[in-house]
Amino acid sequence: MASASHRRSRRTRRVLAVSTAFVVAGAGAGFFVMNANAGGIDLYHQTLPAKDGWAASGSGTSGGAKADSAHTFTVSTRAQLVKALGSASDTTSRIIKVKGTIDANTDDSGKKLTCADYASGTGYSLSAYLKAYDPSTYGRSKLPSGTQEKARAVAQAKQAKNVVFRVPANTTVVGVPGTKAGITGGMLQIQNVDNVIVRNLTFAATEDCFPQWDPTDGDDGNWNSNYDSVTLRGATHVWVDHNTFTDAPRFDSANPKYYGREYQIHDGSLDITKGSDLVTVERNRFTNHDKTMLIGSSDTDSVGKLRVSLHHNVWKGIVQRAPLTRIGQVHIYNNLYDTTTLNGYVLQYSINSRAKAQVVAQNNYWKVAAGQKISKLLSGDGTGSVAGSGNLVNGTTTDLVAAYNATTSKKLKTTVNWTPTLTAGLQTSAKNLPTELATTTGAGILSGG
Repeated sequence: MASASHRRSRRTRRVLAVSTAFVVAGAGAGFFVMNANAGGIDLYHQTLPAKDGWAASGSGTSGGAKADSAHTFTVSTRAQLVKALGSASDTTSRIIKVKGTIDANTDDSGKKLTCADYASGTGYSLSAYLKAYDPSTYGRSKLPSGTQEKARAVAQAKQAKNVVFRVPANTTVVGVPGTKAGITGGMLQIQNVDNVIVRNLTFAATEDCFPQWDPTDGDDGNWNSNYDSVTLRGATHVWVDHNTFTDAPRFDSANPKYYGREYQIHDGSLDITKGSDLVTVERNRFTNHDKTMLIGSSDTDSVGKLRVSLHHNVWKGIVQRAPLTRIGQVHIYNNLYDTTTLNGYVLQYSINSRAKAQVVAQNNYWKVAAGQKISKLLSGDGTGSVAGSGNLVNGTTTDLVAAYNATTSKKLKTTVNWTPTLTAGLQTSAKNLPTELATTTGAGILSGG
């Protein structure tokens, strides 16, 4: 029988061999997944690896890795999370471990709050709002104003006070493995701060009780809501890793229609706007959502910023904005797009490049159902660019830009003004992504402590 030390040596060699093979194969971040599952990684202090996307640029992204014990918190309620976050202007390094699922729609004592609670005392009622701004009497030329619109805004502000969590600089927010960690009904707001990490969390049911009617939005008007599950506004050096984003349990198919338009209670999953810069989004699962990721809030957002890397993410049951890009330099590589209809979410497009965005889409994999037009996988306004190669559709190399351009006058440009260099983990072939990403993406995959 082999000695104990010899058996340990063989085990060590096997672990090293598997990890090394994973890196050689180009899986990059997967190396950390495997080590974490073996208990070898401290998730709470881990920093973004070198050259892992735009967030590795310059000073890199370390979040709260330097936090002392006094600024390391374990939270399981909304009130505890608010206390741990502290002031948005406090730059002290902090680590916030989320244990279990936090319901944002609760008061400080943990009592569940409903839309009726937020509306109470404001004078708002949906029936009165619908009567006041019915297009047949109010018209379609101007935004709602007057008593009910003011009441709606007050009620929305009451909800926002409860469900918006402002994240300060130098912070890591991470789910405790094995606890189904996440936030329901809430929004992490990362605004005008630097150096933030968000990992291993499920964001679900981020819903606005009080959408606003805009009769001027499009030809028929639209209901617009607040609250992204995670929103970056003027944020820099942000790493969003191994999270799950979903509308569940209430999907858009359950939304009623008013004035002939869907009463939309969901906004974005992860929006990167207002001059945010140097962001890496990797190994997340985006599911069951319409307007999923916006990069750039307008066609004049911030020239020279909005530099974002998206890699090894899964997009399934997504209608649009996966992502919608404006202005910035965006690298989209080794992602899996499953475009088959899921829970009523029907694809409009995956990637949209507009407002002179410079997108490199490289070695991604699209799973497309029978009848789905390849030309509908991309979109643009005639000014954006999508360069890249190695993209597969159902396993076949496909020129997505050529397919799109053949059907429109608003053609995508095929060259960009930059070359990606921060490409850790870039796999030169997309063929294994459907199998690999099934077990290495989303919340609940990471372990370790």
